[in-house]
Amino acid sequence: MRILLAVDGSAHSLEAVRCLIDQAARYREPPAIEVLTVHRPVPMLPGMGKVVSAADVERYYSEEGAQALAEATKLLDRARVPYRSQVLVGEPGEVIVKRAKEGRFDLVCLGTPAKWIGSTTYEVMSHAEVPVLVVK
Repeated sequence: MRILLAVDGSAHSLEAVRCLIDQAARYREPPAIEVLTVHRPVPMLPGMGKVVSAADVERYYSEEGAQALAEATKLLDRARVPYRSQVLVGEPGEVIVKRAKEGRFDLVCLGTPAKWIGSTTYEVMSHAEVPVLVVK
């Protein structure tokens, strides 16, 4: 089983990580897990390239992505659940759905605030071609 675990560093995304850790032990074979965070694109302003290089922007995405993944990967490491991680840039809902399709994942797992379903979660639920596990 291939599982795409989308996180954003928030408390509710960490609940999704904990849920997946609990469930991973129940599979006959360990699932292949990809932990994904998606960074919204930095607005490109006229003349921005004169003061901020493309390498600076890429470094920013990488550092912010690593920060968003940090707690999730610590939990997975402590539980000895194997995974690979990735940072992508774009609109989160669209990117998660696209990655799930391109990576031929069997399940998308993500957290959402307990009181409502956020726009990213709603978009993934509405457009993903595979089951979506939403953890509150």
